[in-house]
Amino acid sequence: MTSDSAQPLAHQNGNGATPRTKICVYCGAAAGASVAHMEAARELARVMAEKNIDLVYGGGTVGLMGEVAKTLVAINGPDAVHGIIPEALVKYERDGTYQTVNDKNQVVPDRETYGRTTVVRDMHTRKKMMAEEVFAGGPGSGFIGLSGGFGTMEEIFETTTWNQLGIHKNGICLLNIEGYWDGIVQWLDKASEEGFVKPVNKNILVTSTTAAGAVTALAEYKVSSGIFQLQWGSQ
Repeated sequence: MTSDSAQPLAHQNGNGATPRTKICVYCGAAAGASVAHMEAARELARVMAEKNIDLVYGGGTVGLMGEVAKTLVAINGPDAVHGIIPEALVKYERDGTYQTVNDKNQVVPDRETYGRTTVVRDMHTRKKMMAEEVFAGGPGSGFIGLSGGFGTMEEIFETTTWNQLGIHKNGICLLNIEGYWDGIVQWLDKASEEGFVKPVNKNILVTSTTAAGAVTALAEYKVSSGIFQLQWGSQ
């Protein structure tokens, strides 16, 4: 994948359509103490816009969540972004732009600023819908973890676990800004050393220090030979 390519990454599905590449970004609803975190969110959006990659995210309008969404919408338009948020979180992960009432009488952010927003009933539905959009996306679709807190970590590790269990084969990449995820990288080394993670499975979760590198890591992602070869239904 080269930076001068602006063509959407896609492949033919059974109906002859060409699914667009979709990246789900997990990240915090806070800005972080260092300005580098917000700049990383903006840079990731710029890289995705350049490659015509769509964003799936948690639907908030504050912190890193809001920054990556509105930056991408400003470049590629509202159809490039889909936010999915549980109804209970709306009042916490929003700013004054949550002013639109949709056809279900739910309050959502301005579509022209943050893209399309779907309000769901719970966290499980949110995570399931976000993942399913990625699974249905074109080549290079996957998951990127920007800086964040407990929720971001939980989403990253659940998606990584699903990969290890053979539920999906999409890449997961930590965008490691100013060493933010160094502790997780060190834990992976320790877990492998102690026999709790197979050495070959350490790279189920990859890392990059740049937005461009993270997007490239998803495009070049190789499924580990050590994942479980299980048969899953529609769980």
